[in-house]
Amino acid sequence: MPDKICKTIHQYNKEPVPKGDMQKLLEIAEDYKTVKNYVYDRFGGIGSLSKIYPGYTVQNEMTKSGLRAQLGMPSVYFYLAVFDALGDIKSQWTRTKSKLQKLLAANQNLTPEEKHYLRFILKVSNAFGAVLNGEPVKLQKELQMKYEEIVPQADTKKLHRYLCRQVRKYHVKQHTEQATGFSIAERAYRYADDGIYISTKEKRKRIFIRLTDHNQYQSQLYVKLYPGENRIEIKVPVEVMVRKYAEYTGQVGIAMGFYTMLTTDQGHHYGEEIGTYQTEYADWIRVQTGKYNKNRVDNPGRKKYYAQKARYQERLHSYINQELNRFLRTEQPETIYLVKPPKPQAGGVNREINHSITMWQRGYIRKRLQQKCGERSVEIIEVIGKNISKECSNCGAMGSKNNGNFCCPACGFCEEEKTNTARNVRKRGQGGGVLHERGHKEASGKNVTD
Repeated sequence: MPDKICKTIHQYNKEPVPKGDMQKLLEIAEDYKTVKNYVYDRFGGIGSLSKIYPGYTVQNEMTKSGLRAQLGMPSVYFYLAVFDALGDIKSQWTRTKSKLQKLLAANQNLTPEEKHYLRFILKVSNAFGAVLNGEPVKLQKELQMKYEEIVPQADTKKLHRYLCRQVRKYHVKQHTEQATGFSIAERAYRYADDGIYISTKEKRKRIFIRLTDHNQYQSQLYVKLYPGENRIEIKVPVEVMVRKYAEYTGQVGIAMGFYTMLTTDQGHHYGEEIGTYQTEYADWIRVQTGKYNKNRVDNPGRKKYYAQKARYQERLHSYINQELNRFLRTEQPETIYLVKPPKPQAGGVNREINHSITMWQRGYIRKRLQQKCGERSVEIIEVIGKNISKECSNCGAMGSKNNGNFCCPACGFCEEEKTNTARNVRKRGQGGGVLHERGHKEASGKNVTD
């Protein structure tokens, strides 16, 4: 386990932000958006693949572009926007390559040698860029020798055309219309007087925002703007020491559910009201969407909608964090076993059920559980979930589920369905004859706190 883990701290304004000050912040956010879209448009295509790694070429070209002077944007914001957009472009290319890898694995018209060749091209950025731009593949000496060894006997031009076709089909050049926030470096702000001073586009002019806490940080921040509510939210990534609790010695298998958040292998339940919260949220979203679609022309806007939606999410997330804290405090686990998340599947025929499932906070629950376990030095082990809810945790035979209960026809064992599943999760996690993955799960710095 690491000694430290990254988490995000939130700070808020204590008093409403004056309209004039909010307008100055919105100007920065608008310029930030403009710079990002410029970078997306100029460097998001195949012609710029050779420039985005490591990114200094992009920085130099953006300096020469004259865009910063045109916008009158301070360099401290300009270059953060450039590298923010550059990170998004790299992530998009990673997603594209991942999609191509899956297509290769499923393509039955390609020989193993051809697939091996194409995987090499996808893995080596210079080779990938050369193929997409119709240029000869020229690599460093060792890589070039490896490349020449794996070139298949088949027509490589055909393979290159296949790769280019798939990239054109699945790669997306990014664009954003949101101007609701911006990143800010240390030299663009200063904590003092129970608040924070933030640089504006005017030279040597800063606006002051009083905060609800007296904490001060020295790192890159992200300022989120809520102009309709005259407030801001500052997100601060910080590293915290991982704590080791001597009393945390338990081994706990858990099953996640829509109506009960967590059920343990001992039959303990946590988050029993989450189904009510999620259903209420999903029903409200469905009704509001219907109203909006019927009145798109004369609809005055969605300000109230987004405000109410944020309140629903805040209440739901607060409940999730509260119950996760109670789970860890009560169970005191050293190791937690849970099922690997399944791949997305097509919905059924019931629209209301489908809509409710899309509102399921499963991803958020897992993310928060990983964050909290990382802070407490609790290990998470993910197990393969195939037939795990149909298997008898007593004898291993296949049983049946009815009205939330599980019964085994082979041994007569009966138990609550989720408890039976959690028992199977723990058995598999502890090596009960089924493949499982062992390892510590570290939380991302983008996670939010309670």
